[in-house]
Amino acid sequence: VIEQELHCDPARIAVASGPNLALEIAREQPTAAVISSTSRETAEAVARRARNRYFRTFVNTDVIGTEFGGVLKNLIAVAIGIVDGVGYGENTKASIITRGLVEMTDFAVAQGAQPETLQGLAGLGDLIATCQSPLSRNNTAGRLLGQGYSYHDVVKQMDQTAEGLSSVAPILNLARAAGIAMPIVEQVKMVLDGTMQPRDIAPHLTTDDDQPQGERTQNEQAGSGGALWRSLQRALDQLRNGGRRAAGD
Repeated sequence: VIEQELHCDPARIAVASGPNLALEIAREQPTAAVISSTSRETAEAVARRARNRYFRTFVNTDVIGTEFGGVLKNLIAVAIGIVDGVGYGENTKASIITRGLVEMTDFAVAQGAQPETLQGLAGLGDLIATCQSPLSRNNTAGRLLGQGYSYHDVVKQMDQTAEGLSSVAPILNLARAAGIAMPIVEQVKMVLDGTMQPRDIAPHLTTDDDQPQGERTQNEQAGSGGALWRSLQRALDQLRNGGRRAAGD
């Protein structure tokens, strides 16, 4: 939008993303972010200035992947909020996060992103923070939906914008146009539309038939499945540890 409206060189534009819940940054808790620009020089220049003792910045040149990571994780966070509101446990949430990352990666790559970007701070990192934190607006909105509130009731109750609610329809339109299957996002839309009961949501179980499917990821096709598995294993360990703390174990 900046490039289109200001008619400036994209090499002068940088975007920032990552697991960056604002309140935690305001409390000066250790945080990492990624700065992305089509010009690595620009990304590095911004990154050098946008850091201090508790905030560290990394760089990449995949602006498309970085921007879409920040959009797509909101949709998965709404799904996590829904199942949390219903009362489902860590197995369900971990399954949705894992398969949600596949959907995010498939979609972003179809739009021109690099798959490894979705394994990084703007993808997996932001996904973990948004899905597991009570500070997440999208998680909160999903939890209200899971507790039985209608879409309109949720909007009324939220004193902040939950971007995922308004992103569902346009993302699905783009996914269908690109031939990308996004069963998690599809079921979130059905809950929003009132055509599916929150308790019935199980997008990670959706298959075309009863034949076992391979655990395919876009990243495996790109030859980096091992790195994806390690990233997911770390994420699931964090979620399990968080659940144990919440239960007082």
